[in-house]
Amino acid sequence: MIEKEKMELEAYQKVGILFLVVVIAGCVGWMFEFLLGLVETGQVYMKGGNFLPWMNIYAFGALMMILIGGKLKKNPTAVFLVCGLAAGVLELFGGWLVYTIWDGARYWNYNEGIWAIGSINGFVCLFSVLGFGVYALILTYSLLPFLERVARKMSRWRFLVLAVSLFSLVMIDEVVNLTLKNLGMPTAMEFYSSRGLEYKDYSD
Repeated sequence: MIEKEKMELEAYQKVGILFLVVVIAGCVGWMFEFLLGLVETGQVYMKGGNFLPWMNIYAFGALMMILIGGKLKKNPTAVFLVCGLAAGVLELFGGWLVYTIWDGARYWNYNEGIWAIGSINGFVCLFSVLGFGVYALILTYSLLPFLERVARKMSRWRFLVLAVSLFSLVMIDEVVNLTLKNLGMPTAMEFYSSRGLEYKDYSD
């Protein structure tokens, strides 16, 4: 019983880990999209809608997967299937929401090539759901244990400073960018576009 209690993470460690998952997953998602676009088109396109190289749908999708995967981690198949489907629903809803609120805007479109297999209005497809399932396995069995080791090795204040600072940075970026958009001022996408960095147009 004593050994089990020693292994239990404290509340601040659990929260800090979730903060770091949001930051790391958002950055990894941005890099993945950037490299995927480069491979698919042979051209360099900017990705995401923020000033920082961070994508919110990957970040919060990963957070959801960690919370679900943590409860199912004894069964990798369940992690793959449940998290893949849950992330697919999130992607479908997120794509539809952006499309609806911002007059047909799209940040991705699965209506072309192999991505069209199982596509639902271009917002989600079979391959994206399968990819999310693999992503959930990596998060649950690689990233999460790694962050737990980091949390245990670092002192309370160093870990909190690291987690809270990085999380605050991406949240400030998110809030600032959304505020600029609502005020009709240049957003991150407009800022980078004005400097010659192109975004791929996914509109219908």
